[in-house]
Amino acid sequence: MITIPRTELSIYPLSLGGNVFGWTATKEESFKVLDRFVDLGGNFIDTADVYSAWKEGNSGGESESIIGEWMESRGNRSKMIIATKVAKLPTKPGLSQANIASAVEDSLRRLRTDYIDLYYAHDDDEKVSQEEYLTAFDKLVREGKVRYLGASNFSAERLKSASEISAEGNLDSFVVLQNHYNLLERNEYEKSMAPTLQELGISSIPYFGLARGFLTGKYRKGVEVESVRAKGVEIYQNEHGWSILERLERIADAKSTTISAVALAWLRAQPTVVAPIASARTVEQLEEITPIVNLSDYELAELSA
Repeated sequence: MITIPRTELSIYPLSLGGNVFGWTATKEESFKVLDRFVDLGGNFIDTADVYSAWKEGNSGGESESIIGEWMESRGNRSKMIIATKVAKLPTKPGLSQANIASAVEDSLRRLRTDYIDLYYAHDDDEKVSQEEYLTAFDKLVREGKVRYLGASNFSAERLKSASEISAEGNLDSFVVLQNHYNLLERNEYEKSMAPTLQELGISSIPYFGLARGFLTGKYRKGVEVESVRAKGVEIYQNEHGWSILERLERIADAKSTTISAVALAWLRAQPTVVAPIASARTVEQLEEITPIVNLSDYELAELSA
């Protein structure tokens, strides 16, 4: 277990993405994945109120509801670290004070709990003053409904201004950032966000740690993959992408582990990252992402290059 800096949250060094629960994974499949995650030592689950409103027949909140029902049935809420988010649900959009106050109650109800360990602004909302939404988030912490706060999909500039406003107003501040970052998506994060995080003392819990599944190794030249995310990985199917997969596979074979585990190990080793997020639709997929691997300086440098 590791502790997220500036918090008392002790977590397994992988956050299990809950975006698939109620989308590509049924409730039964989700329960099996969650049970196995705990068996393997996992305790950190990431979800959002919008998961998975995009699926036909869904309205949002499906993932939270499945996680809440699972925790209640297992009686393990106190052992879990649950992160969820507000701002992107079509029926509860944005970061107005009223919307945050309403959306958190919905999330608490679906999660069948009276507190959320980590509550994110799922997106920046420039239609609302930062003072307004930071004050609203601070109120949730003071009321005991939320333990810690996070920002997702923020720019470095807006994260910095939020931190300054929180300090000036003696408000609870963002302690983690959840932005897009992986071996194939590095430039924007490393150039602008990483220096800001280091300056502010904020840790990163990046999403798409496996590049929508490309870094699992299931995508190969000339192989057609049946997946709802297949379209999203086409941008990686080039010589650069294949070269990275080849290096990942060589390291994974040498360590008798999975390509996914090595890709996540590289991410975990980056200075600003505390734990990556990765999702699993099945127990078999979960087994591929959960091994915690240590890479040598040479292996890290080879992948970074």
